Amino acid sequence: MINPEAARRSPALDQAARELQAAQHDARVAFDCIALGELDRAHTHALTARVAVDAAVTALMAVLADADADAGSQGQGAR
Repeated sequence: MINPEAARRSPALDQAARELQAAQHDARVAFDCIALGELDRAHTHALTARVAVDAAVTALMAVLADADADAGSQGQGAR
């Protein structure tokens, strides 16, 4: 489990949040473009949203890996 205080200060979590906000924006633009019949532009924004989500997942995986490593090192020191 991630320490909430440490998580708030994590640059990787900040980056993940920014990427998810960008993905949300691009998904909304893609949705609007579909409604307007601008399918090429919708496709571009849908792909951009997907890339932003992938970047957020990568950042979250890094945070989780660090948390697991920290938990492992704390567990070894307690022996």
